[in-house]
Amino acid sequence: MKKIGLFFGSFNPIHIGHLILANYILENSDMDELWFVVSPQNPFKEKKSLLKDHNRLDMVQLAVKNYPKMRASNVEFSLPQPSYTIDTLTYLHEKYPDYSFSLIMGEDNLGSLHKWKNSENLIKNHHIIVYPRMFEGEKKDSEYLQHDNISLIEAPVIELSATEIRNMIRNGKNVRPMLPPEVFEYLDGSSFYK
Repeated sequence: MKKIGLFFGSFNPIHIGHLILANYILENSDMDELWFVVSPQNPFKEKKSLLKDHNRLDMVQLAVKNYPKMRASNVEFSLPQPSYTIDTLTYLHEKYPDYSFSLIMGEDNLGSLHKWKNSENLIKNHHIIVYPRMFEGEKKDSEYLQHDNISLIEAPVIELSATEIRNMIRNGKNVRPMLPPEVFEYLDGSSFYK
């Protein structure tokens, strides 16, 4: 059975923090591939600050093209919006019955996991890999971390924020070191985020 990690996000834009984390997880697990699932709309975020879906997908495709185990996924583009993780997982299980999917999420999301659609079903039926984040809130004593399907990994903490990158671009600051080179070139030749 092929093991796939699913890293959901708006990737607005994808940055080197995402790639460092994805590479760490691939190199320190038995996963065969990691898919960056570009979400058209997160139910907890406003859509107005998002670039168009295809632009964000283009950037993810550019960012992962030199990483054979990483893929860009537009699976949520054809599903009802806003996107709910449990619905996407159900769809993927039906489409790829021979694949095993693990959900990858930041530790900061554990505190709000109970607000997710069908969260109990999600935890009961799916492996969840949790990476550390710097955040204000309950740390590693979350009740969810006691669950057999949830694994906290000791990945490097890369605190890069897509919001901060967008603000820097808007203010004419240099973001080249924060982005994969192909993504920097894509944005540099555009008016995105300005």
